[in-house]
Amino acid sequence: MKRVSTWIVTIVLLTFSLSRAAEAAQSEGWVSLFDGKTLSGWKAAEHPDSITVRDGAIVLDGPRAHLFYTGDVAGADFRNFELKAGVMTSPGANSGLYFHTRYQETGFPSKGYEVQINNTHAGHGDYYEFKKTGSLYGIRNQFKSIVRDNEWFTVHVIAEGKRIRVSVNGTPVVDYTEPGEPARIGRDGGRFLSHGTFALQCHDPKSKVFFKDLLVKPLPDDLSPAAKELPAVDRRYRQILDLQRRNFPLIDFHVHLKGGLTLEEALANSRKTGINYGIAPNCGLGFPITDDEGIYKFVESMKGRPAFLGMQAEGREWVNLFSKEAIGKFDYVFSDAMTFTDDRGKRIRLWVEKEVAFDDKQAFVEMCVDKIVSVISNEPIDVYVNPTFLPACISDEYDVLWTPRRMQRVIDAAVKHDVAIEINARHRIPNVAFIKRAKAAGVKFAFGTNNGGKELGRLEYCLDVVEQCGLTWKDMFVPGR
Repeated sequence: MKRVSTWIVTIVLLTFSLSRAAEAAQSEGWVSLFDGKTLSGWKAAEHPDSITVRDGAIVLDGPRAHLFYTGDVAGADFRNFELKAGVMTSPGANSGLYFHTRYQETGFPSKGYEVQINNTHAGHGDYYEFKKTGSLYGIRNQFKSIVRDNEWFTVHVIAEGKRIRVSVNGTPVVDYTEPGEPARIGRDGGRFLSHGTFALQCHDPKSKVFFKDLLVKPLPDDLSPAAKELPAVDRRYRQILDLQRRNFPLIDFHVHLKGGLTLEEALANSRKTGINYGIAPNCGLGFPITDDEGIYKFVESMKGRPAFLGMQAEGREWVNLFSKEAIGKFDYVFSDAMTFTDDRGKRIRLWVEKEVAFDDKQAFVEMCVDKIVSVISNEPIDVYVNPTFLPACISDEYDVLWTPRRMQRVIDAAVKHDVAIEINARHRIPNVAFIKRAKAAGVKFAFGTNNGGKELGRLEYCLDVVEQCGLTWKDMFVPGR
């Protein structure tokens, strides 16, 4: 009897708590779009049987279908709003939450924007789906999911005038301002801000997804930014948008929190430019992280952040400083051969002019190539960075000293050991000849800035060689692919 009484008290307290939460939400202007029991106020298209209600949640499970809101709130026609949704995905599931859309009988909604729901869905056939949960699909893509399958998480969307913000579990992942004349082509012609309803996506029979706690807060219609707040649509802006549309993983894997750059500033810049970041601390003898404890502290500080975690392995001693378990906490590991001990036992840092001395520049470059091949072949790295770097005293002879034979030695090592090659925006290396040769050999590439201060730019050199060398998403390295 005591257990039953305790159970009853628990249920009463829980119900009271939920009631108070609902009252608080209503007092703040939030309105529920789902009664928790039926699909009243919603209309399913294409395969209605794929959508059911179970245990207080909308369950999307079966052949492709979309569920459109058609209820009484705002006449199912929203312009400015806040929307919150509780979501849970099964492993490998793909789904989406549309807004400013309209009912259509078949196919994926052609009007409005989609917020992607995808933690672990890999794609189909030879297509790999990089866009993860929280992405403003094909416009501002998030390439690392910060939530897990089989766990409830909250997606929060705010549309105000020309601005769209998306948060996942309270963490901002998208902050996009639509330009005065959005550049849209082909099937994306309807992807712009206007007005319309919401829709939930049942993507395919292998994508089981749950939605609950669907709440909307209508906002005034006259919210609109000043013209000066709209983004400048230059050539680079258009290129970035086009790459987002084409599933190109636009990631700067070589970002350091140095020169005054903070994590919050970096993430805000990422949301502004549409370029995802990999935050990489320097790990090695004499660097900020020298042991496993330092790695664990860094990883904990980045928990739930929408950024990849990269380990910059410094010097040649690093392989003996850290355990495999600690190294495995990073999404990827990279290194270079800019620090090494030469054939005479002298430790050299290639970027420090006074440490670089040689009698024969050809022999010196040959030694540098030997060191590069050794790092790629013998150290457990995913990406080789600062490739083909030459010290300042001979950098103006780059095209002469980096002969086809030397290029091929590095490329062959990268292919053999499945190591990606960085295209470095800061040093503008490797050159186009190297990249074309490496692409033909099947090398994967990663973009990186290797910033020395707060300025990160927009990967200008990397984006230039994308066009010159015809790089596609299939040529790019992404952790976990």
